This record gives sequence, C-alpha cells and structure tokens, in this order.
Amino acid sequence: MLNPSSSLAKLLDAPVRPGRLIWIGLRPARREAMHAVDEARLEAGRGLVGDRYARLDGGRQVTLIEAEALTAIASHLGLAEITPDRVRRNLVTEGVNLLALKERRFRVGEAVLETSGECHPCSRMEENLGVGGYNAIRGLGGITARVISGGLIRLGDPVERLDREAAVVD
Repeated sequence: MLNPSSSLAKLLDAPVRPGRLIWIGLRPARREAMHAVDEARLEAGRGLVGDRYARLDGGRQVTLIEAEALTAIASHLGLAEITPDRVRRNLVTEGVNLLALKERRFRVGEAVLETSGECHPCSRMEENLGVGGYNAIRGLGGITARVISGGLIRLGDPVERLDREAAVVD
C-alpha cells in the first residue's frame, strides 16, 4: 500500500478532468456483432443488461476504452480510424484518462463503477483489426470495471472519478 502522505500518493489523488460517454455497445453472444445503443442499464454486481458478460461477481462486468486510444490504435495500423465495435469494448469515453481511475470508483450517468483491471487484448484482435492488431492495441486496451451501483447510462453522460469520501455507496 502506498504511503498516503507521499508525493506519489498526492499526485495520484490530484483532480482528474471528467470525460463523457460517447459510445455504448452490447455483445449479445460470443462472436456475434456488437449492438450500438444510445442508452443501457447497468445492474449492480452483474454488468450491462443484455451483454453476454453480465454475470454475478465478475471483475470484467464492463469494459471501457478511450476514443483517444482508438485513434492511436488506428495510427499504429496505418488506418484512418477504428470503430469501437472492432475492439469489442462496451463503453467508449472521451476526454478522461481511464488509467487515472485505477483502484478508484467513478460515475457514469446514474451508475457507480469500480476499476477492476486493465483490459488487455485477446487473440481475436488479429482477426478484427488485421495483421498486427494484437500489438497495436497493447497498452491501449482500456480498463475493466465492476458495477457497484446500477442505473441508466446514456450517450453524453459525464464520466467522473469519485473522491474517496464520495465513493462509499449504500
């Protein structure tokens, strides 16, 4: 555990600029095309209603990636763009560094989530993005999260880190 009075701890607790939710995708079944939606419901302890990964007690209930990472991945592949469905993440954010949410709770719309880890690429990225897809996404795959408090999320909702004191949910 990091000493809370250390310089690094203070930097990690420094303010994080909120971002916003710009894409929501559901994976109804393995290998099925993702469905982009304008709003979705997150269920505490399970994930996104209608997504194949919605299950009890999983750390990978929701996956998030930054729009800025999609731009970088496309650049690594020499492409003009990568659409969110090709990387198979549930939520795409803009304007917030998702790694700044590490070991923290954050709010998206009505829901409170908690980062559970980094979202590393799988071998399917070669299939979805072409040769070099796996390596293009390494380090840029976003985060995984568990749902602490459910609720409705909509495109345009803010994505904001919660202060440790405000992160306690009933």
